[in-house]
Amino acid sequence: MSDPAVVTAADDLLLRLRHFRSDYFPRHQQRFQDLVAEGQHPKTLFIGCSDSRLVPYLLTGAGPGELFIVRNVGALIPPYDQSHGLHGTMAAIEFAVLSLHVERIVVCGHSHCGAIRTAYEGAPAEAVALTAWLKLIDEALLPVQPCAESMRRTEQRAVVLQLERLMGYPMVRREVEAGALTLHGWHYVIEDGEVHVFDAQQGDFIAASLASNSGTGPYAPYVEHDGQILVD
Repeated sequence: MSDPAVVTAADDLLLRLRHFRSDYFPRHQQRFQDLVAEGQHPKTLFIGCSDSRLVPYLLTGAGPGELFIVRNVGALIPPYDQSHGLHGTMAAIEFAVLSLHVERIVVCGHSHCGAIRTAYEGAPAEAVALTAWLKLIDEALLPVQPCAESMRRTEQRAVVLQLERLMGYPMVRREVEAGALTLHGWHYVIEDGEVHVFDAQQGDFIAASLASNSGTGPYAPYVEHDGQILVD
């Protein structure tokens, strides 16, 4: 039997697990123990794309216990149709709002999104689940060939569409209307290191470095600058 102390350089995941246990955990041990003893009380539900370049803890500066995170391809939210199907994103929203009583829900898309490009170009024939899932983007697509500008605009439209879908969840709408929950739409531009936040009053995404808030709304159908109404 091989010596457990000997790890091949190729097994970098095991090395990282050991580094966490020997380096990071001792420095934050009390925080983890408090989270066990007192339970988790995150204030933010972060719904983000699964893209490896999107790292919620880096963007928000959050630590253990601060974010309740659900990620999927495209940061998409199924409509609340009461079908009660087995759906992790819907379950996470219900749990975050009804059990954890989060104060904020962030929907975060990003630049160069593979989900958006695949929605335009089509998924491989064998990816039947992916093809069905990406239909959730249909209302955000534009009748043009994908290019840098149309991709950026579609990525942002998709974020707004998910915010509108959130308002179809009874528990979300109830808490929003009671002033106990706020919705935030973000678009992370990877190459610039800038998050653009959706401001419902201005009807646009504003760079966080210039914005007056971390994003608001929408609570009514989103009308773009060209007058097009985006509805689900």
